[in-house]
Amino acid sequence: MAKSALLVMDVQRDIVDVADDGSGYLPRLRRAIDGARAANIPVIYVVIALRPGFPEVGTRNRALTAIARAGLYVEGDPGTEIHPEVAPRPGDVMVSKRRASAFSGSDLDVVLRARGIDSLVLTGIATSAVVLYTLCQANDLDFGLTVLSDGCLDTDPEVHRVLIERLFPQWADVVTVDDWLNAIAPR
Repeated sequence: MAKSALLVMDVQRDIVDVADDGSGYLPRLRRAIDGARAANIPVIYVVIALRPGFPEVGTRNRALTAIARAGLYVEGDPGTEIHPEVAPRPGDVMVSKRRASAFSGSDLDVVLRARGIDSLVLTGIATSAVVLYTLCQANDLDFGLTVLSDGCLDTDPEVHRVLIERLFPQWADVVTVDDWLNAIAPR
């Protein structure tokens, strides 16, 4: 039987401030987190956190270069913290990454393997960044995959729609938060 974990990725203050569209994303994500806990599914938070001075940012990486120029997502800065509406609880695992994928520049794979986790439920901001990159890498690492379609958010609704409806179903089960909560609810 598969052992799952819920990944809450890049739901950080500065990212939420830019991406939240007023659609009720954070309360919906909070329901997913609470439901995972009720079903004894570990919740693992992933954040992008770059070192002061950005030594891990190469000039050929356009996205990270733009982030470095703006001085964003530096370890310890308030904007890099998880948004308080979905804040971790004591005992939740926090993983810091250095690239778009939750696996790149982090110890996520070690944490998952140590816990015997072989199936991931993905949420986060942005659908076209951390969710896409993590989904591709997790697929290559042979994890079972579920994407919570309304547990992901993107600044471009059309890109979100295409990924959720056309691309992600090739590699993952794509369901809503409510459908997932109904499937995992203790009986």
